[in-house]
Amino acid sequence: MIELNFTDFVVRAQEDDTDDDVDVEGEETGVTDEGGEEEEAVEKPTGSPDADTIILFTKPAVAPGTNLELPAGDLVEFLVGFRNKGPEDFVLETLDASFRYPMDFNFYIQNFSTLAYERPVKPGQEATLSYSFIPAEAFAGRPFGLSINLRYRDLNGRQFYEGVYNETVNIVEIDEGLDGETFFLYVLLGACVVLLLVVGQQFLYSVGKKRVGGGGGGTTHKRHVETGTANHNDVDYEWLPKETLQSLSE
Repeated sequence: MIELNFTDFVVRAQEDDTDDDVDVEGEETGVTDEGGEEEEAVEKPTGSPDADTIILFTKPAVAPGTNLELPAGDLVEFLVGFRNKGPEDFVLETLDASFRYPMDFNFYIQNFSTLAYERPVKPGQEATLSYSFIPAEAFAGRPFGLSINLRYRDLNGRQFYEGVYNETVNIVEIDEGLDGETFFLYVLLGACVVLLLVVGQQFLYSVGKKRVGGGGGGTTHKRHVETGTANHNDVDYEWLPKETLQSLSE
């Protein structure tokens, strides 16, 4: 395993909008059919026995041994580590990536830019190359073959073409969750609820004030208080005993 040095220079590739094939030595370019697929004879990767390569996906981060899932319409980044364990210098020339038909890697689905590095690597040294691309959103929910290839040479001019990654990957749709429009709608609904509460409170306060103050110009009703019988001459005392009447008259 090669330890990737993230401080080495980084080059990011942009998606090739023209989807044109890049002519490289040893590859045969086929004819594009009506569906946009391009058939090309796949060159068998032949790397140097004096070199080791490793790939590490940094966005999205993928644990070793798990299936690779790439987000449609989002940036994908990976690092390619190269170690020269031979006695001669190597020159890292190009790095390219493409989507292939998963059942037959001879058919191209989407090409990405081929980056030229021309980076020398001396014996016993290591180098790290960075590459990025964006899968098309229309590919969401479908599997594709991802082919990543590194081309390099030695000082004698011998060319080496090594397949760093050739596996089937799944293109998944991004779950964005709460977007800006939905968040704004929730904020607007919350403001409407608060406004209704304030209006209701003011209405209840005004109604209660009118009831307590009589409305400001209404008729004031006097409170009726029972005072009992004021005229004692209308009381019948005949049923009382004489002793009681005498005591009352005293």
